[in-house]
Amino acid sequence: MEFDLRPRKIDVYIVKKFITTFFVALLLIIGIVIIFDISEKIDDFVSKEAPLRAIIFDYYVNFVPYFMNMFSPLFVFITVIFFTSKMASDSEIVAILSCGISFHRMMVPYIFSATLIAIFSLGLNLFVIPDANKTRLEFENKYIKPRFKNVGRNVHYQIAPGEFVYAESFSSWNNTAYRLTLEKIEDHKLVSKISAESATYDTLKGSWRLKKYFIREYNEDLTDRVRSGRQMDTVIALSVKDFFQTEKTVETLNYHELNDLIATQNMRGDANVKFALIEKNTRFALPFSAFILTIMGVALSSKKRRGGIGWNIGIGIALAFTYILFLRFSQMFVHTGTLPPSIALWLPNVVFAIIAGFLYRIAPK
Repeated sequence: MEFDLRPRKIDVYIVKKFITTFFVALLLIIGIVIIFDISEKIDDFVSKEAPLRAIIFDYYVNFVPYFMNMFSPLFVFITVIFFTSKMASDSEIVAILSCGISFHRMMVPYIFSATLIAIFSLGLNLFVIPDANKTRLEFENKYIKPRFKNVGRNVHYQIAPGEFVYAESFSSWNNTAYRLTLEKIEDHKLVSKISAESATYDTLKGSWRLKKYFIREYNEDLTDRVRSGRQMDTVIALSVKDFFQTEKTVETLNYHELNDLIATQNMRGDANVKFALIEKNTRFALPFSAFILTIMGVALSSKKRRGGIGWNIGIGIALAFTYILFLRFSQMFVHTGTLPPSIALWLPNVVFAIIAGFLYRIAPK
C-alpha cells in the first residue's frame, strides 16, 4: 500500500544513514570550528592566564551545544543533500521507486529522522543550552571580553502596578544607583514620591540604602507632607540584576525564567523585552526548520545528476546559509518595530516552507 506506515528495512536504512551522517558531519565541523576558535583566542587565554581545565570544561564543553544548535539547519540540509545524492548516484532511489514504494512513502523515514533531530534541538534549547551559556558567558567575561560594568543611563521601570522607579545612572563597582526616584500613582494621581541622591543595594538583606533622601506624600486636599533624612533602608521590587539585563542575559534563562522575564519587562514597559521575545521565538522556530530543510533537501537531491553530488552539495550549502542569514536578518524587523517577534522569527520558516513545497511538487517521482 502506498501509505502503509509499517516499518520496513528501507526505513531503517534511511534513518540510520540520516542520523549517522548528521552526527558525523556535526563532529567533524565542530572539531574544525574549535581549532579555528582556539587559534583566534589563544592570545586572550595566555594573557589572562586562563586555566586549562576552565578552557576545556567551562568554555568549550559548553560552547559545543550552543554551536550545534545555532547551525543545526546547516547540518540537517547538508546531511540530507549528501546521502540522498549518494543514493541517487548509486541508483538506489530508482530501485526504491521501482519496488512499488511511492516518493511520498519514501519521505516517511526522512520526516521521522527530522522529528528526532527537531526534538533533540528543542531539548538543547529549553534544557541544556541556557545552563551551558551561563558558564560559557562567565568564562568569556572573565578571560575573553571586558567585563560589563554599566547598563547605561536613564533607567526607567514600572516595578509594580502604579509604582515607577527612575535612576539617572548605575555603577556596578559599588552596586549604587544615582539620582533615584520612586513614584507611586493611584487612580491616575501621584500619591507619593521618594527621591534620593544615591541608593546602594545590600545583597545580604535584599534591600536598598537611600542616602540624602526626601519623601513627599500628597493628600487629596492638595496639601503634602515632606520628610527627609541622611540615610534610610527600604525594600524596592528592584535588584541589581535588573541593571545588568543585556541581550546576552536571555541566552542564560530556561523557558520558565524567560517567560517570567517577559512578563516582568512587559509590566515595566521595558524596551529590552524584544531581546527576550526574539530568544523565545527562535528557540521554537529553529528546531521546526529541520522538517522544511529535510523536504527541500530530498526534493533537490533525489534525482541523479550528470555532474555528480558536488553540484547538489553546493546548492545545499548556499540555501542553508541563506536560511540562517534570513533568520538573523529577520531579527532586524523586531528591532526596527516593523514586525512583532512572533511573525518576524517565523517568517524564514514560512518562506522556505513555500519554497520546499514548490520543490517537492516538481521533484521527479
